[in-house]
Amino acid sequence: MNFMNKWPRRLLAALVIFVFLASLVQLNNVTKPELVNTDGRVFTKAVVTDILRDNIQENGSRIGDQIVALQLADGEQVTANCPNGLLFGTVCEPGMSVVVIASKTGSLSSYTVYSYDRMTAVAGFLAFFALLLMVVGGKKGVKSVIALTATFACFLFFFFPLLLHGFSPIVAAVITSTIVLSLTVWLICGPTRPAVAAGIASLGGVLSAGIAAEVFGRMAHLSGYNVPNIEALLFISQNSKIDVGELLFAGILFASLGAVLDIAMDVSAATAEIRSQSAEVSAQSLFKSGMRVGQDVMGTMAATLILAVFGGSLGTWVLDYVYDLPFLQLLNSNSLDIVIMQGLSGGIGVILTVPIAAGFSAVLLSRHRQQQADEPEQAKASQA
Repeated sequence: MNFMNKWPRRLLAALVIFVFLASLVQLNNVTKPELVNTDGRVFTKAVVTDILRDNIQENGSRIGDQIVALQLADGEQVTANCPNGLLFGTVCEPGMSVVVIASKTGSLSSYTVYSYDRMTAVAGFLAFFALLLMVVGGKKGVKSVIALTATFACFLFFFFPLLLHGFSPIVAAVITSTIVLSLTVWLICGPTRPAVAAGIASLGGVLSAGIAAEVFGRMAHLSGYNVPNIEALLFISQNSKIDVGELLFAGILFASLGAVLDIAMDVSAATAEIRSQSAEVSAQSLFKSGMRVGQDVMGTMAATLILAVFGGSLGTWVLDYVYDLPFLQLLNSNSLDIVIMQGLSGGIGVILTVPIAAGFSAVLLSRHRQQQADEPEQAKASQA
């Protein structure tokens, strides 16, 4: 009988999953604009077998390029040029694994060392991080790894295709954030009332950060067209449906997502724990307790977010400091004001998440208590 009752739910869940996957496949059926001609050019792995001409000088500096012998992944032996650059090329040594650009024009082939092959290092570090998270976190650590993987998949297979289909980056960011929040909260906490409260509060905090950034941008006359790489972005916008002017504000939504979710979970979990210890606690008392917990975490979380933004733009701060720019010039520079907007907007989202999380937690948990109190009375009435 229980199996028969569960069967329609399982069928409905399977149908929803099928429709979702079919929609996702259709969504990813996009045609990317050809911004760079890559005909005849491929990236391949190779191993340095010999240094035919080195570029090291007597004083230890390197001038010019190296000429190296390589063995490609298919076993072919070739000669390649290795640029002496900070962004491209590397200092080759025999036995080193590198990534090579193989360019072919008709019967002519040329090879250039692109960079050191970092695949093993990246994959190994990712595996170590996931393993450490699962070992220390236990079952919730496993769920966290799944949630992180799902989050990355949402960006890759949902957010980016939406942009190419012409969706507003801010709208696409809100939809993606909602999906990410729902998946993360459901995987880690399950379908519980504290999880629902945390999810609603997180979404409210993220939207608050986005609104704050929009207001700050209008007041300070800042937009997504004031970013340093705007020339490359404008070239993309001319050849696609992406509105690059909204990318800055969409990025602020994503940047505040983690900190907002963290503090919302803290407040909701603490409120639920207080409720479990005292069934008679009122909604007002739960709200006040949630606010006190949030106030303890709020300062450190806002500082964490602002420090993360500061660390991401440290090069800009160092340049401005060393050049000793006048205060008036510094305060009105686009790059610095955008950093300030990102940090403060995210901090506002974190701060407003606290009362939202405390309020929804108090209301949902109080209603649950009332429902539990009504059930015995309803049972007695039915027996009578």
